[in-house]
Amino acid sequence: MESFADNVKRLRDALDAADAVVIGAGSGLSTAAGFVYDGERFYRYFSDFAKKYGIRDMYSGGFYPFESPEEFWAYWSRYIFINRYMDPPVPVYEKVLELVKGKDYFVLTTNVDHCFQKAGVDKDRLFYTQGDYGLFQCSEPCCQQTWDNETAIRAMTERQKDMRVPAELLPVCPRCGRPLTMNLRADGSFVEDGGWHAAARRYARFLRSRQRKRVLFWELGVGYNTPGIIKYPFWRMTAESPNALYACVNRSHAAVPDEIARRSICIQGDIARTLRAL
Repeated sequence: MESFADNVKRLRDALDAADAVVIGAGSGLSTAAGFVYDGERFYRYFSDFAKKYGIRDMYSGGFYPFESPEEFWAYWSRYIFINRYMDPPVPVYEKVLELVKGKDYFVLTTNVDHCFQKAGVDKDRLFYTQGDYGLFQCSEPCCQQTWDNETAIRAMTERQKDMRVPAELLPVCPRCGRPLTMNLRADGSFVEDGGWHAAARRYARFLRSRQRKRVLFWELGVGYNTPGIIKYPFWRMTAESPNALYACVNRSHAAVPDEIARRSICIQGDIARTLRAL
């Protein structure tokens, strides 16, 4: 077991030596940035829903069978506004970007809160696989298309009253007239639009063209809800490339298979603290 300081130095050296860095970011990174979905932050924005329905955190509230579309969108417009259009209180995304500034890098993330974009990551170096709180899609869906929702979300947030939005603000598909919903991967109806497929191609091309280089696969805040998107592929690609290194920073899931242990750096602890130390 190496000390925190030793592992931080190893990661700093790996970042300096890498020809390319592939960042894999999960929900733990946004939690470190202050986007917490329960506790004081939840009650600050959703005390009325907590009182009426017994909801105790934002995530579970998103699955609640609300009485009407007007109430559903009162909840979800607030949810999207504070987690997509407000800035996180802790600048961890900016710290990550500082650490790869001037490097050849790409970001793969399951987060849907747009924090990398707001921190200044070039969209051509980013693949957000699970959707974006800032996009609507048809609930059917009738097409593989998405629409920006900022104007609609702000209007619903500002004009809602008694936990309901005005009926005229309910979002409908401009193509078929069915209700719109969030562009989030929850089931088989998730829309992978043109931007999604273009990002997927850029990510595949980045990996393919750097196979023989010294690549650092750097995982931040990735748990085991969807390990097949970031964690397992990072392990596999590290095992397959003798020049690759794997690094994991996580509060509680910093582990690695024996097969790549000698080429891995695992830091189990606070992500914000680790980034400051780096």
